[in-house]
Amino acid sequence: MDTLIALLIFLFPLACSPGPGNAFFAAIGASKGLRAATPALAGYHVTTLVVTAAIGIGMGVTILEHPLLTKLLSSVGSLYVLWLAVTFICAARAEGEDAADAAPVRKQRIGFWAGAVVLLLNPKAYYIITVMFTQFLMPSANHDIATVLVITVVFTLNNLAAFIVWALGGRALTALFRSERSKRWIDYSFAATLIGVAIWMAAPLFNGH
Repeated sequence: MDTLIALLIFLFPLACSPGPGNAFFAAIGASKGLRAATPALAGYHVTTLVVTAAIGIGMGVTILEHPLLTKLLSSVGSLYVLWLAVTFICAARAEGEDAADAAPVRKQRIGFWAGAVVLLLNPKAYYIITVMFTQFLMPSANHDIATVLVITVVFTLNNLAAFIVWALGGRALTALFRSERSKRWIDYSFAATLIGVAIWMAAPLFNGH
């Protein structure tokens, strides 16, 4: 029980403080709402569950041992998030043009695989998970699958709860601004946030090793 409490205390600031995952789901929540964000949330956290379990039993460390693979993941992941930011901008522009013609525009759906890719192609997530296991998985328990699974489930559910709160917060922000012009600028703002996420994911490309 003491270990579980310590784990939650360790994870709470990581999940609730501003970061790329939070920014990603706040942006989706603001633009599309929590219901529309649900497939991406599912994709992100199913992938989190699988990747965390793999790292816990030692399969994921190979990624951290190959700098070129880390940089490849950073490159592809940051480009993908940058592409998502561009879709936000294009949707906001199209919505503004259609508003003038009184014709509704259909926004692009960000689904299961979008969420999965954001986690899977983010090397920094692998480092965070590895640090967590070094803190809460004793060397003598490296092959204790049950302990690995408990830590994995707690980590995943903690992230899921935090990201739902951020998605709801993004939607609440949008609700304060009801004009079409304001909503477009909110979309632009969160597109800029996603560009920041892309830069954050690309950071390993510039650390020189």
